[in-house]
Amino acid sequence: MISTQLIIFCINPRCNSPINPMGDNVCASCQTPLVHRYLWATGSLAACIPPGTKVADRYEVIKQQIWLDTQPGLPPDVPEELPTAVIPYLRLYQERLHLPQAYGFASNLEEDTTDILLLENAPIDKTGNIYPTIVEAWEEATAIRQVYWLWQILQLWTPLAELGLSRSLLVIDNLRVEGWCVRLLELYQTPADEKLSLQNLGECWQFWVVSAKASVAKALQDIVQEMCETEIELEEISIQLNNLLLAAAAELPLVLKVAGSTDIGPMMAQNEDACYPNSLSDLDEPLLRHLSIVCDGIGGHEGGEVASQLAVQSVKLQIRALLTEVTEQTALFSPELLQEQLEASLRVVNNVICARNNEQKRQGKERMATTIVMALQVPQRIQTSTGWQSNNTHELYLANVGDSRAYWITRNYCQLLTIDDDVATREVRLAKSLYRKALFRPDASALTQALGTRNSESLRLNVQRFILEEDGILLLCSDGLSDRNWVEQSWQDYAIPVLTGQMTVEDAVRNWINLANEKNGHDNTSVVMTYCRVSPEYLVPVTPALPEEIIETEIQEEELEKLEELEEPEELEELEEPTSFTESSQALLDLDLNSDLDLDLSEEPPLNPEIPPTLITKPKWRKPLVMLGGVLALLVGGTSLGLFAWWQINPQGLQQMCRQLPQEVQSVCPSGK
Repeated sequence: MISTQLIIFCINPRCNSPINPMGDNVCASCQTPLVHRYLWATGSLAACIPPGTKVADRYEVIKQQIWLDTQPGLPPDVPEELPTAVIPYLRLYQERLHLPQAYGFASNLEEDTTDILLLENAPIDKTGNIYPTIVEAWEEATAIRQVYWLWQILQLWTPLAELGLSRSLLVIDNLRVEGWCVRLLELYQTPADEKLSLQNLGECWQFWVVSAKASVAKALQDIVQEMCETEIELEEISIQLNNLLLAAAAELPLVLKVAGSTDIGPMMAQNEDACYPNSLSDLDEPLLRHLSIVCDGIGGHEGGEVASQLAVQSVKLQIRALLTEVTEQTALFSPELLQEQLEASLRVVNNVICARNNEQKRQGKERMATTIVMALQVPQRIQTSTGWQSNNTHELYLANVGDSRAYWITRNYCQLLTIDDDVATREVRLAKSLYRKALFRPDASALTQALGTRNSESLRLNVQRFILEEDGILLLCSDGLSDRNWVEQSWQDYAIPVLTGQMTVEDAVRNWINLANEKNGHDNTSVVMTYCRVSPEYLVPVTPALPEEIIETEIQEEELEKLEELEEPEELEELEEPTSFTESSQALLDLDLNSDLDLDLSEEPPLNPEIPPTLITKPKWRKPLVMLGGVLALLVGGTSLGLFAWWQINPQGLQQMCRQLPQEVQSVCPSGK
């Protein structure tokens, strides 16, 4: 049917007058922010429905295949048995930064009974306009951005190829860009009789690299020629493209202003959050320019707050050792190696907290744990595209466990970089439900993993690498702020004044926390905010509390965290994949950490052993023989991040472990004096 009046419904179920004119920002009746959710309608049938049509008495056709859900508070229609075509969108949910997600189905009953698949998180802006294709934006892009776009496409090749979706990366109109980020409109199945390879991808790229910026054109053309003319492996192309990307990024300066704070909130008895840096951080501490952390503790008084502090302390020790190793090397560390090291560090943190739980005999919901979101800027040395030696490659690594979040915000957009570890997300990953339907589960927001509840082998970790190549703000926060999407609704009021020089980073952090206390208020709140500037004309003329430096690259992140409930580990193991570690890190993971952990924190009283069991399961530690083998590997194999962190945090525990070794090898243990 053709619409005569454009309206949108308020999402507040208690609103007395939910109908509003389309385009309004808040409900006239209850002042709830109105949600304008633009969707991409897939298929040839959707392409034939003209603008102005209202489909299923709900979806307003704004432009060809761009629909607006006028009743966003209601769950979309989903068939009982999910169609085959929707499964790849669910399996690839981890790539939501680049791929759309299945939203629901709509039937245009007046003309056809075929259901139309609707996609959310499509490359459509807040006004209903589709983002430009990569071809349309190519010539105006900087050299680093051109290389960065190709790098992202290459990283998507393997996960899409494994599901028979490589063709999605070869359809030019399907490749859209939102600033630095490559985003796909939809997924295309590769025909069964068509075998696609990197040669096809190279043939697609060769038309673009002809007009690449001069500083990278020759290198890009050589890479594409190899892809087209030889059977080169993806790994080799990835190495070449990564080296070119880092050399181009290193040409840029980077000015950083950072501030962080944590607040107990108006309703909580104690603060179980922890963050780094915060108002008490040493301004001369070397890590201040490279590491940022937000942790949201779980486990009640002297539980959650201990876990979050343990996590911050342990991560700082391990990252200090990692950065020392990076600065001593002349060759580049690959993204895979750095991601592996960060995963190993998080598993060490997990085992430290888990050991404290075991030694205090905590069971079920009494086991303390923490979420974490952390960002690490790695300052590697490299020769730039124009030939000079730079001390920073502008790499930012981001890791999260739980529901603490990281956002990247510019003048034009706010991008959520992390994915929550909750029940709703798990149901999507396992292809059991569409996300919007899963949100209606009573346990949708319950966490499925956090640091410290189980042994490290049960963790499903995701470490991402980003390149800092535009002015923007990295916002890390706990769910005290992010709950009810207040970041997405308010970023323009709190971030743009910083980007335009009208507000300091410190004031913005305080304002974010005040917003969280006013709008949510039920939880502690932690915020770490980093303003990153790569273009000299946007220098913000304010004096920050922390020293400002041009350091070629540096970023900090925060995680949003809060554990309400943990699921059975058996459900999580369905998608677990083996993780590769360095020998030293793996040895640490083999250790029995049931020794005393003197972390200079208040000891907690023993808990009542009669506490009933919950969904949290006790970790299964390895046998003593395996444990001793792991210690021997650590001691004989030399220093490692894990051993260093354990010795610094808990020398008494390490000495106790050493005393369990055979007499002839005890001499290699570090001295307790």
